[in-house]
Amino acid sequence: MIVLYGGGAGFGLPEVSPYVTKTEVQLKMAGLAYRKEFGSPKDSPKGQVPFIDDAGERIADSTFIRAHLERKYGVDLDAGLGALERAQAWAIERMLENHYAWTNTHARWIIPANFEKGPARWFDAAPAADRAKLKAEIQAGIAANLRAVGIGRHADDEIVALAARSLEALAALLGAKPFLFGDEPVGVDAIAFATLAAALTPFFESPQRRKAESFPTLVAYAARMMRRYYPEHAWGSG
Repeated sequence: MIVLYGGGAGFGLPEVSPYVTKTEVQLKMAGLAYRKEFGSPKDSPKGQVPFIDDAGERIADSTFIRAHLERKYGVDLDAGLGALERAQAWAIERMLENHYAWTNTHARWIIPANFEKGPARWFDAAPAADRAKLKAEIQAGIAANLRAVGIGRHADDEIVALAARSLEALAALLGAKPFLFGDEPVGVDAIAFATLAAALTPFFESPQRRKAESFPTLVAYAARMMRRYYPEHAWGSG
C-alpha cells in the first residue's frame, strides 16, 4: 500500500500542508489505496513533505508524486481535457503553487499572532530553555524563503494585493462551474482547493483570509471540495 507522509491535521484543516493536501486529494481522485503517516522533512528524499513510499520507492514533491502515480497505475487526473486545457491547468497550478501559496505562508508564519497560535506550538514539547531559539530559527528560515521567492520583499499590503490578483484570476477561471474545468474535478482542482482552504481556515486571522472570503464562488468551491474529499471534516468556512 502507498504510504503518504505529511504533517497531519491542524489549524482547522484536515492537513496542515497544502502540498500534502494536494497529493492526498489526488490519491483520492485516482481511487488508490493509501495510508497516511506523520513525516518529517528530514526523512524526505528532497527535505520536504509530501513524500510517499510506494513498495519501497520513495518519491518526494507533489508534482513528481502525481507523475509517478499516473505512470505506474495508469491513471489520468486530467482525463477529458484537451491539449489547451491541460496547458491552462498547468499554468493555473504554477500560479497557485509558486505565487499565491506564498502569500498564505506569509500570513501563517510572519504575522506574529498567527505564528504564535499555530507553527510555534510545534515546539511546545522542546525543552523550555530551547523553545525561543528554535522558534526564531524556523521563522527566520521561512522569512528567508519568502524573500528568496520575492513575496517577502514586499510590504504587507502589497502582499495582500498580489494575493487578490491570483484570487481574481482563479474566480474568473472558475466562473459558474462547479470545478475549474467543468462538472468533475481534475488534477489542478486539488491544489486550488488546498491553497484556498489554507487561506480560508478560521483558525488564522489575516488580511489574506478576509480577501479570500470576499470571493463567494471561491468560498463555495472550497466547501464543495471539502465535502467531496474530506466529508468527515467539520469545515468552518461554509
